[in-house]
Amino acid sequence: MKVKICGVTNVDDALAAVEAGADALGFNFYRESPRFVKSDVVKKIVAKLPPFVLPVGVFVNEDVKIVRDWMDDCGLAIAQLHGDEAAAYCDLLGRPVMKALRLKDRGSLLALAEYKGRARVRGVVVDAFSVATYGGTGTVVDWSLAAEVARAVPVLLAGGLTPENVAEAIRAVRPYGVDVSTGVESSPGKKDRAKVRAFIMAAKLESQEGEGYTPSCV
Repeated sequence: MKVKICGVTNVDDALAAVEAGADALGFNFYRESPRFVKSDVVKKIVAKLPPFVLPVGVFVNEDVKIVRDWMDDCGLAIAQLHGDEAAAYCDLLGRPVMKALRLKDRGSLLALAEYKGRARVRGVVVDAFSVATYGGTGTVVDWSLAAEVARAVPVLLAGGLTPENVAEAIRAVRPYGVDVSTGVESSPGKKDRAKVRAFIMAAKLESQEGEGYTPSCV
């Protein structure tokens, strides 16, 4: 079970998450987010990460060239696209992509066909739909719908996950990985290290103990 800690804004939180067992860290480049972090800060954080910890840039409807430049300058491995980016945008970006699918209802699943099978799209981030923002709401996604997506493509499950519910979510959805931000914070952009440790432990333990558990994967 892969675990991504998102909304990281400082070196101390980043290294604490890595020490706790995080497989990936997310850095939010969306200026309207309370977890927005500047590229020069991200670059310094990424430079301190050990090998095999994946640095991910979170972008929302950003210009393609800007995303490319920030990814290359900061050393980011994957672009997590959380806006209304079309499949053509993913192709044009020319970088590995995780595309967010914000589930509102069953009709939201229709968008999956646009991204499934695209060379640049490595998987889908399943998050809860909100009219007010593009993510980080702390709202739990419909796990039954998320499970349908996970049977079709590699899924990084987000949306209202906490140390208390992540094991249940994994059992219900069987994702490739889980993604958390608000559920392990003491305040927006500041991680609660005890919650980070508890979340990662619960996710990893569930994936080890789940009888017959087989996550979706590439």
